[in-house]
Amino acid sequence: MKLSVVILNYNVRYFLELCLISVREAIKDIDAEIIVVDNHSPDDSCQMIKDNFPEVVLIENKENLGFSKGNNIGVSKAKGEYICILNPDTVVAENTFKTLLQFSETQKKLGIVGCKLIDGAGAFLPESKRNIPTPKVALYKMLGFPKQYYANQTTQNNTGEVPILVGAFMLLKTAVYKEVGGFDEDYFMYGEDVDLSYKVLKAGYKNYYNGTTTIIHYKGESTLKDVSYAKRFYGAMQIFYKKHFKRHILFNAAVWLGIKLAYLFRRTPEEVKKQKQNVVFVSQSSIAETLEQTLNRPLKLERHLKTIENNTEVIFDNNTMTFKSIIQEMIAFSDKKAISFKILPKNATFILGSNSSKFRGEIIPLTNN
Repeated sequence: MKLSVVILNYNVRYFLELCLISVREAIKDIDAEIIVVDNHSPDDSCQMIKDNFPEVVLIENKENLGFSKGNNIGVSKAKGEYICILNPDTVVAENTFKTLLQFSETQKKLGIVGCKLIDGAGAFLPESKRNIPTPKVALYKMLGFPKQYYANQTTQNNTGEVPILVGAFMLLKTAVYKEVGGFDEDYFMYGEDVDLSYKVLKAGYKNYYNGTTTIIHYKGESTLKDVSYAKRFYGAMQIFYKKHFKRHILFNAAVWLGIKLAYLFRRTPEEVKKQKQNVVFVSQSSIAETLEQTLNRPLKLERHLKTIENNTEVIFDNNTMTFKSIIQEMIAFSDKKAISFKILPKNATFILGSNSSKFRGEIIPLTNN
């Protein structure tokens, strides 16, 4: 088997369904399997998988074991030569795995491969590629100077070596993952991807960012970006430094004082929801009337998206559009003012989207679908 896609899920049932629909399309011509590890979700994620995705290997944990342990459990069951660690709040394009597997086969000493990530508003996520967060680099980032934190030496649409990749999407050989011990289970949530990337580098492999394929990472859905997030992130970095930066004790103490001050003055973002003036449904189907009734608002039906006015919500119909084309449209129109995007997944009874990487996404059930 060529590829095992490992998805760790916790309480994001609808985003997981969209993710699985996209992965199912992306592995059609690949000898691949999908493994979902559920960390004891209180929602009906597991039942949804059993009903809609019988081919998925489902592992139901009896408690929330965290990111590292949950993924390690999934990888232990993987049969593929390669594994892809994938977040449940992502959408992959139909060519994502093929593109990255073809690239991987040409590289010597291949470590981890990542790709371009955008958020639910179509904006590039700079954490797609990062540098090693030394204490000094991390401190500057926390104080609002992130230039050295991100791997800007490789532009977002190009391909090149980068030190650190993001845990929302990591493709690597299963043997390499196991050689370095997988995700370190001392981390519960946050920092695991930094640690794994760094261990792979230390083992003599090369990590790559490939900007020729793009996925959506809603981001805020799995881990709400608030003060509790900040506390856990800083704690994870502390574990990382203890493991990998044991020298310069006085310097590290000064850095941690700065990081704690940055945490104390960190503000919790507040989401301001404003109803969009216009709604455009990009589709070739006949359910526009049903959708209009659900939203209780008039909408404009477009077969192809050519232009968008500012202050518009765009709903893409995955029944008539590929995920790749949806992603391309999101990027193309992301510079418009007050634009938001949602997706109607294929054969689904809901639409969903997220207007910002900082907040939870919105799920709207459809009626009479």
